[in-house]
Amino acid sequence: MGNPQPVEDGAQPGAPRPSAGPERGAEQGTRARVARLILEHGPITATTLGERLGLTPAAIRRHLDNLMSEGMVEAREHRARGRRGRGRPARVFVITEAGRDAFVHGYDDLAASALRFLAEKAGPQAVAEFARRQVSDLERRYRPLLAEVPAQQRVRLLAEALSNDGYAASAGEAPAPGGGDQLCQHHCPVAHVATEFPELCEAEVEVFARLLGTPVRRLATIAHGDGVCTTHVTPRDLAAADPRPAEAAASPHGTEKNTRTASHRERATSEEGRLSPGGSA
Repeated sequence: MGNPQPVEDGAQPGAPRPSAGPERGAEQGTRARVARLILEHGPITATTLGERLGLTPAAIRRHLDNLMSEGMVEAREHRARGRRGRGRPARVFVITEAGRDAFVHGYDDLAASALRFLAEKAGPQAVAEFARRQVSDLERRYRPLLAEVPAQQRVRLLAEALSNDGYAASAGEAPAPGGGDQLCQHHCPVAHVATEFPELCEAEVEVFARLLGTPVRRLATIAHGDGVCTTHVTPRDLAAADPRPAEAAASPHGTEKNTRTASHRERATSEEGRLSPGGSA
């Protein structure tokens, strides 16, 4: 968020810009708070942003204009359900891929290289086993929390637990026919690595199915270009009629994803060999 700041409101064109100091740092800090709120709760209106952060309409517009000029957020027309009244449609703000990247922790390249090496030396099953090991701690921590509440409250509680771990999750009724719940994760710390290794996503979905005691299905992922990781949770009464274990229906498209990923890895390995000192240019 360290891009140059615009001239402050009321400053004359060509006037000396204020030097960096506490005010400038506060400005950048507030802008980062605006971006994070959009990341965690977007799509969101400017009015809601201002209310949550205690900012005036003019201040929130300034931060939003700056974030949009930097490519961190973008505005979209709000698609309201039902009939819309007269007047201009409300605008909502969402995080962009560049904005999401600003919140992603480093070492993505190192992690991807390590998993690529593991797949090459021990096979794709070793990657899947590693992914399950990574999410096992999440399952261990969440299970006692979810066991204490009725089944119908577990999706909401799971979303709260994921948010506390930085996934910016939310839960609600699924809009698709058939009912059920929908779990959304607006942030994924391993999205860049999961693009090449969907085993990370699949292991997470398997854990969700076991924790919730019902089949779940991934409808969209940040790793594959969607704005949000969206998981549909099957109603428990329908799940009771399905003889398969909950995790068996967790990722019906896993084979297709793995096929695409295998091809991706082969291209990446070939490219690395071509560009390496020992390869041909």
